[in-house]
Amino acid sequence: MLRLSAAILLILAFWPFAASAQEEKPPSRCVAIAEALPSASYASFTATQAPRQAQAFVDGDVTITYAGHSTYVIETPAGVRIATDFSGVYGADPLPRVVTMNKAHRTHYSDHVDPGIEYVLRGWNPDGGPARHALVVDDVYIRNVPTDIRNGGDLGKDGNSIFIFEVAGLCIGHLGHLHHRLEDAHYGAIGRLDILMVPIDGGMTLSLDRMTEITARLYSSMILPMHRHSTPISEFTGRMGDDFAVEFLSGRSLTVSLKTLPDRPTIIILEGV
Repeated sequence: MLRLSAAILLILAFWPFAASAQEEKPPSRCVAIAEALPSASYASFTATQAPRQAQAFVDGDVTITYAGHSTYVIETPAGVRIATDFSGVYGADPLPRVVTMNKAHRTHYSDHVDPGIEYVLRGWNPDGGPARHALVVDDVYIRNVPTDIRNGGDLGKDGNSIFIFEVAGLCIGHLGHLHHRLEDAHYGAIGRLDILMVPIDGGMTLSLDRMTEITARLYSSMILPMHRHSTPISEFTGRMGDDFAVEFLSGRSLTVSLKTLPDRPTIIILEGV
């Protein structure tokens, strides 16, 4: 605990200098904190673990709503509305300010985006090579970690992305339409995730065994399943084991802050999942 507090204090003390020195790409708190604690890499904060110094800069709650398929809508304390894996079918009303996309299937992206959407972040680069996003919109920092995409029997290099949203002290990750196991370099680029949005279809993305392996290693405080199709929820939760609590909510939305993260890693199933 003392090492964790010291690391957080050190990061926060030098944060303004790091930001001014890297104007083109803002530094990531989620990666910085994970790297400062190599023996606790990718560990999440809980209400009892997070030191008061880390909570001091946090103001406001984040609302997360399950819209459908792989689309979660994230609303920040400043009112920025973000829709993940946006195809226009889910999460379009009210209109989001930011959308992210993956190109595995038409249900995860759109070529016809409402001009009122200010930022369209594609998980692939239409010009080739990896997509690179490092965007600050009011109170949220959005970045991506490129992944490969299945193309027939092969993997297309850098065809998709994991998107990460850093807001109100929280690190929120959306795995997208993930098609392969993650390597150490991916985990290092992702850093700490407090909230993880994970596809549990068991085949179109990854097998449930592979997906639970990734989920267990990231060990987020809050796990939000998506992209379930006909897979029974119990097939995923059962594989996760006793280290993870399971909670079913009656509504499609939840409100969370760094202070209110569950003490125990919890799989939360929102209505409609």
